[in-house]
Amino acid sequence: MRRPFLSTLLLVTFLLSPGPVAHGQRVSADGGGQTFNYVADQYFSDVYFHFGPTNGTANGLHQYDTQLEDYSAGNIQRQVAALHAYEKKVEGIDPSALDASVAADRQILLNSIRSTLLTLEVIRPWEKNPDNYSSGITSAAFVIMERPYAPADVRLKALVEREKQMPQALQEARKNLKNPPHIYTEIALEQIGGDVSFFQNDVPSAFTDATDAGTKAAFAKSNAAVIEALQSYGAWLKSDLLPRSNGDFKFGAETFAKKLSYDEMVDTPLDRLLEIAYADLHKNQAEFARVAKEVDPSKTPQEVLAELATIHPAPDKLLSTFNDTFASLIEFINTHHIITIPSKVEPTLEETPPFERATTSASMDPPGPFETHSTKAYFNVTLPEKDWTPEHIAEHMAEFNVGTIISTSVHEAYPGHYIQFLWTPQFPSTVRKVLGANTNIEGWAHYTEQMMLDQGYGQPGTGAKDEREAKLIRLGQIQDALLRDARFVNSIKLHTGQFTFDQAVNFFVTDGYQSHSVGLVETKRGTADATYLYYTLGKLEIMKLRADMMKKEGAAFNLQTFHDNFMRQGFAPIKVVRKAMLHDDSPVL
Repeated sequence: MRRPFLSTLLLVTFLLSPGPVAHGQRVSADGGGQTFNYVADQYFSDVYFHFGPTNGTANGLHQYDTQLEDYSAGNIQRQVAALHAYEKKVEGIDPSALDASVAADRQILLNSIRSTLLTLEVIRPWEKNPDNYSSGITSAAFVIMERPYAPADVRLKALVEREKQMPQALQEARKNLKNPPHIYTEIALEQIGGDVSFFQNDVPSAFTDATDAGTKAAFAKSNAAVIEALQSYGAWLKSDLLPRSNGDFKFGAETFAKKLSYDEMVDTPLDRLLEIAYADLHKNQAEFARVAKEVDPSKTPQEVLAELATIHPAPDKLLSTFNDTFASLIEFINTHHIITIPSKVEPTLEETPPFERATTSASMDPPGPFETHSTKAYFNVTLPEKDWTPEHIAEHMAEFNVGTIISTSVHEAYPGHYIQFLWTPQFPSTVRKVLGANTNIEGWAHYTEQMMLDQGYGQPGTGAKDEREAKLIRLGQIQDALLRDARFVNSIKLHTGQFTFDQAVNFFVTDGYQSHSVGLVETKRGTADATYLYYTLGKLEIMKLRADMMKKEGAAFNLQTFHDNFMRQGFAPIKVVRKAMLHDDSPVL
């Protein structure tokens, strides 16, 4: 997610900061990998982090801490020019002169540049999505306050400089936004209260250890200005922007396919992808019905699902319940030789940051690949809000039932996102550490949910207290798989006009076996995170890769070796991983 596991908000790849554009020297293919690495390093400093300093901080590069994205239209055009310049530079490096791994990095970098250009020039969220601004500046503060990579006074001083630029960012939003989709403005309004509260409460409480009087006084002033600017922005959204928010969020088939090709190196036709999605959906529905019948033959699958939804911890016990799963997961991974765990340090559980709660139920937030002073990773979980109705709370907590608690812990922590983060130091290049394909990142995490149960976790003595609970855990895993299947279908159908918003919500409920509350949140997310089909898509790619490796290696195949070798490829698209592991260009699906 790049900073892979929290939110694509941290990328802010289309919202930028001031400074020089790319250098203009010519590049030849002579020197091969050395030339490419030089250009790649230049790109990250001149463009990627230069125009996205929040992402620089998130990646552990603290020379960017005092900077904020320059959200002006003029600066966006400067970034577009810089991207085009580097596109030509990377194109000018002959891939045949590079080693296979470096040639793959060249393609990953080129695709990332083209994806960002597609976002800026065609998708244009800087003109369409008001939440990018309010949540963007909130994220910019969050990445400074969330972990103690430097003394409180040092970080607070940097935050003051960043906060001074935030009111102007919201002014640029007013200039840039043109006829956004109604749902985008609604989401921004839904989250603005959390953004304001974040600056009112969370940010000051994070710096209680600061001692420098001058810095504290400057912070009081800059923070108050940000709060006032956000409140004003929220009022403007409601009174001015919302009534004229009549735009279309749909990407359209051509843009959707291009983004999928650039981000994931998947060029399968969309109609074929829909066939694959429905096939997996129907397979999981049949498996759910089979296991539900074993749980209670007298009930329909929907009745068993309704019962499963009620078996969850109390909201105030949710974080500790997740924490309690770690020991058994770690022991199972080690004793069953699933994958090498590079560290014994566990992630820290905490509540999801306010700017993500409208569209995220759980996430992993590790330190960036270049962070050296604060290496703690956070497992974020969205708790019910204080003003929710009992019905809303019950719907929300149904997402954390006895089964999905396990699959979420597997997905986010062991052996999902957190273990992949622990492998980051072993990734072969800066490109593989910074840029990532979600079919790899989220595909891996989703793949592990089923893989762990298939290998025997979740049985009595390994995560379940009895046979009935073991079956409920399997149902929870399948329910999560159905959620991702529904994302797969909806992502294509929403953005090609085959589903309305309400039809997509209903599809999550009827075919994805989710509550209406979850369906609503998921559909909101899908309007902007258009290609969130990457969970199931990536899982299926990894399962095919594993099957192909088993066929190639026969009796010599070893699951832990397969998983360790997969990790060593970094966050690369599965097409790249396949080439490295199978040494051929066989299809990913």
